[in-house]
Amino acid sequence: MTAEPAAAPPRWLTPGELAAWLPVGGLLLRLPAALDAQMQRDSGLSHFDYLVLANLSEAPERTRRMSALAALANGSLSRLSHVVKRLEAKGWVERRACPEDGRYTNAVLTGQGWEKVLESAPGHVAAIRSLVLDALTDDELAQLGDMARRILARVDGPGTEDAGPCRS
Repeated sequence: MTAEPAAAPPRWLTPGELAAWLPVGGLLLRLPAALDAQMQRDSGLSHFDYLVLANLSEAPERTRRMSALAALANGSLSRLSHVVKRLEAKGWVERRACPEDGRYTNAVLTGQGWEKVLESAPGHVAAIRSLVLDALTDDELAQLGDMARRILARVDGPGTEDAGPCRS
């Protein structure tokens, strides 16, 4: 009978790592809540609703495959489906079958949806500037972007790229 190798002991955070991590953890909780509160107050949208509309507004022909849109909005396909249903009821989004591959569904921003994005974007940009951008120098902002991309690459892992939008 052979003994199983002992599990490696946990790599506890050093005091310096803990001092850096605690504010990051607070930021991860409080910044999304602040952005959501601003969006609800000023536009009657959740931050997730806005991300869906904004991502569609930036897509070619204002159309994205639902699976790609879910990834861009950082939500599950199920959550996105519920949100798109609500946005459809308001006349801001339409669902259409992908003409190239009927297995996929596209979300399309309507003219009314485009107007909602135009109405909502200034307050969102002001909140981003006030809460994040104005607190950093240009060099710090570039570093923050680099750090966020490296961390996201680890979170997302390899092979998580979507096949891309399916447009008509």
